[in-house]
Amino acid sequence: MKVSVHAVNFTVDRKLVDFIQEKMDKLEKYYDKVVSSDAFLKVEKTSDKENKWVEIKINVPGDEFVVKKQCKTFEEAVDLATESLERLLVKRKEKIRTSV
Repeated sequence: MKVSVHAVNFTVDRKLVDFIQEKMDKLEKYYDKVVSSDAFLKVEKTSDKENKWVEIKINVPGDEFVVKKQCKTFEEAVDLATESLERLLVKRKEKIRTSV
């Protein structure tokens, strides 16, 4: 799956992009009809330690899933977001399977 990574107001390093790509590739085993996906990374300038935002959008035929997570690190936020997307994709697959 091709993942477009967009960093807002900073430059993202290759290691983080590879990490996101690896996590998103694992989602294909739960639902193989993913059309495209985008990951938006943002750092908020606050005194709060959990200032890293990750928003992941996945397009599947007839629907779009969006998950937003805020954590101390981008890796932790990506982990939580992909776990949520995994549950959403499994639900979507079950819903399609029961309607056919």
